[in-house]
Amino acid sequence: MYSFRNDYSEGAHPRVLQRLIDTNLEQTCGYALDPMSDAARETVLRVCAAPEADVHFISGGTQTNLLTIAAFLRPYEAVIAPCTAHISLHEAGAIEATGHKVCAVETPDGKLTAEMVAAVADGHTDEFMVRPRMVYVSDSTELGTIYTKAELTALRRCCDERGLYLFLDGARLGSALTAPGNDLTLPDLAALTDAFYIGGTKNGALFGEALVLRQPVERFRWHMKQRGAILAKGRAMALQFQALLEDGLYFEIARHANDMALRLRDGMAELGYEFPIPSPSNQQFPVLPNTVARQLEEMGYQFEAERVVDQDHTCVRFVTSWATPQSAVDQFLKDLAACR
Repeated sequence: MYSFRNDYSEGAHPRVLQRLIDTNLEQTCGYALDPMSDAARETVLRVCAAPEADVHFISGGTQTNLLTIAAFLRPYEAVIAPCTAHISLHEAGAIEATGHKVCAVETPDGKLTAEMVAAVADGHTDEFMVRPRMVYVSDSTELGTIYTKAELTALRRCCDERGLYLFLDGARLGSALTAPGNDLTLPDLAALTDAFYIGGTKNGALFGEALVLRQPVERFRWHMKQRGAILAKGRAMALQFQALLEDGLYFEIARHANDMALRLRDGMAELGYEFPIPSPSNQQFPVLPNTVARQLEEMGYQFEAERVVDQDHTCVRFVTSWATPQSAVDQFLKDLAACR
């Protein structure tokens, strides 16, 4: 009937595709060194209010994560991350493959606190242990939660006190910045982190992430080339971000994804389903009886199992996207009500 499995099932927003079509036969040099890419970089810097930063367009989140972490850290240095973080669970050991340990921290809601970071950093005391040197957070997190400005400021202060870099994974940044209760902005992220990225793959682009480096990284493009991240047709990514960011489309469509997720959440809550971890973003995690989950799957609905609650119940993940129609959400709620 409909897939709520992820927020990249569809292709790209029509305005993004139109920008690619309109420029398709124009000739430029390659490797994102062309005027189109320059204009896109300038747009990213403008919306982030960070004219001195560097911007690089990279094809996907995993590649952006491993490139950034490897470029910032020495071989004996490590990154602190929540145990649920993408780099901890869903990247096939990509960070470890670059030679860097992930110090995974148990958290109740997918978020790191300054106290958690301090405990890990202060517990690594000598040359017989890895040296924590970076803190990795996601906004929104893998559990759909979001950071407040106060929380990120506290992490920044903790990092400054201990000489740590702060890196924010923004694969779902659009959803986070348009979620109810959010008080962060792109300029805030540019001011509070050493590096962060604006995710395109999960918010209207065919593919691509825009990495913003506030700390200079020597020869970062050498790191990119060595790991296959410099595309000959790099303008294809840059043009997409130009279309998404130049007039606010990025936030408009992210807000729609959130609206559909909250409509889904509220409708399921009215039917009596519980959400152990409150999420204001486009990922929702209800607990379903296994019998109900099977009925929904038999109807053709798709979603991900998150964790087993008990022998009769599973916490599952529903994700909405910029393209999710309200009719699909409403039809799902009707079908769910019939399963009861």
